[in-house]
Amino acid sequence: MKTALTIAGSDSSGGAGIQADLKTMTANGVYAESAITALTAQNTTGVQGIFEVTPEFLGLQLDSIFTDIRPDAVKIGMVSSAGLIGTIADKLTEYKAQNIVVDPVMVATSGSRLISEDAIGALKSRLLPLALVLTPNVPEAEVLSDMEIHSAEDMEKAAELISGNYGCSVLIKGGHNLNDANDLLIHEGRKVWFNGRRINNPNTHGTGCTLSSAIASNLAKGYDLETSVERAKDYISGALAAMLDLGKGSGPMNHAFDIKSRFTG
Repeated sequence: MKTALTIAGSDSSGGAGIQADLKTMTANGVYAESAITALTAQNTTGVQGIFEVTPEFLGLQLDSIFTDIRPDAVKIGMVSSAGLIGTIADKLTEYKAQNIVVDPVMVATSGSRLISEDAIGALKSRLLPLALVLTPNVPEAEVLSDMEIHSAEDMEKAAELISGNYGCSVLIKGGHNLNDANDLLIHEGRKVWFNGRRINNPNTHGTGCTLSSAIASNLAKGYDLETSVERAKDYISGALAAMLDLGKGSGPMNHAFDIKSRFTG
């Protein structure tokens, strides 16, 4: 069985972060491992608190993982401080990690800020250059490209800037009232649009975490990047179309929509 590692924060409500990543990786057929960067007190209405692990303890988690069950792919989500980012960069470099997917989480679906200002600089200088692919949404792509995005043409320009600056592929996720859930991938100089259908489901908590984890899962299984993105989009569309409705705010998706077992009945 292929393996994938998520490095991210814990979501106590189970819809995003480590919990969404583990569910997604399992549903996509890989063995899932985790290194937790922070505990969050979080639900569908917002983030009530964040309690970070120390860089030293995060380093121990990564040592434990890479020296025993080495991951075939790595997904990186919420990392809210420069110290933690430095530890991740050092360990991934030390262990020569492959198939690194970075979801540059800066703002939660609910609008809550999840990363400090000094961490953005460390993210840009230390972590992004290690990635195979970055998966920013439109607001995050605006921060990384230092430009406003109002159109498909703007998405293409921003993706080219980000890819050129950090030497990696970039998947800018549509939505945010910009287009009909169409995503743009810049990969090896090629522009590939993945057209999606907007699903009328207000419960989108954890969509970014889920997409990046599904991409990492497919990379771990040996699919190329374009195929991995296509399969990940199909998975997240199914999870949204299942129309799970939990919580008082922007609720989670049904990550297990395609799992049928005698134990799930």
